[in-house]
Amino acid sequence: MRRRGNTVLVGALIVVALTFLVGQAKVPYVQLEPGPTYDTLGKDEAGKDVIVVNGATPTSSAGQLRFVTVGVRPELTLLEALQGWLRDNDAVVPRELVYPPDLTQDQVDKQNAEDFSKSQSDAETAALTELGYPMRIAVKEVTAGSPAQGKLKPGDVITKVDGTAVDSPDKLLELIRAKPVGTTLTFEVTRAGKPQTLKLATVAGDGGVPRVGFMPEIISSAPFSLDIPIKGIGGPSAGLMLSLGIIDKIKPEDLTGGKIIAGTGTIDAIGNVGPIGGVPQKLVGAKSAGAAYFLTPQANCAEAVANAQSGLALVQVGTLDEALAALESIRTGGQPTLCPGANS
Repeated sequence: MRRRGNTVLVGALIVVALTFLVGQAKVPYVQLEPGPTYDTLGKDEAGKDVIVVNGATPTSSAGQLRFVTVGVRPELTLLEALQGWLRDNDAVVPRELVYPPDLTQDQVDKQNAEDFSKSQSDAETAALTELGYPMRIAVKEVTAGSPAQGKLKPGDVITKVDGTAVDSPDKLLELIRAKPVGTTLTFEVTRAGKPQTLKLATVAGDGGVPRVGFMPEIISSAPFSLDIPIKGIGGPSAGLMLSLGIIDKIKPEDLTGGKIIAGTGTIDAIGNVGPIGGVPQKLVGAKSAGAAYFLTPQANCAEAVANAQSGLALVQVGTLDEALAALESIRTGGQPTLCPGANS
């Protein structure tokens, strides 16, 4: 009888040990969880301004404009994955959705950092244009032996090509490539503050694409400069809130009306707001930060409504102008446009 009891005890211990070992096995999943939020009008965790204005005195606001983030746990055991699946605020997803199998984690982190850097640039361009300081396209470098050599000079600001205004690098390329190789194009430039008109014939570049031989760069027409020194953030989803933060810091009006407003969304240089990932976790982060409103990209509205947080109004936005209109409604006591199906 004692021998049978010992056998059962040993068997139970083996089952416990095996269960523990299986639970500690690594699984090809990662966990998405609410990350920190950052007030674009305030300071980061290190006590530094999220948005720094150089050459002008920034205005102050009584409220907050917060962008939200998603944290990623890249290594999970089976037990941790099971626990994550049971938590409402987290999501356990296949690893390849976050870290493609053809890229290392370092490569993914680098790409995310580059996306955040581009997001900052586009946010600055959209915000400064809204403030009446459009970005300009200038000549950064002229290629030796090209049609541009001896005609264009570094620092020249390109205003028009064949009579069409140039307001972005993409527009400049479009105008240069719109006509066959060998076409003579009329460039209107500003050099040292004085307008000039130049004629340049295109030549064939790589793949036979028309080119004139210079590298453009975007320069600001604002009498001040901006810096966003925040570290450790990846991806493009802070773009919208960074744009709003820049505008609020420059304009004398307080865009927040004293309220805590969170949001997310990519933004391009002309102010279009695009969708992002991690909506459920970002809503939790916004709620935890005390936000009463969440600016939601139009394409994310359905997912946001399905994961709504009590007391957090889901405001639908598709452009920077719509976001600014929503903020005006909020601070004046009006009703901003909500996501379809959302409760106010």
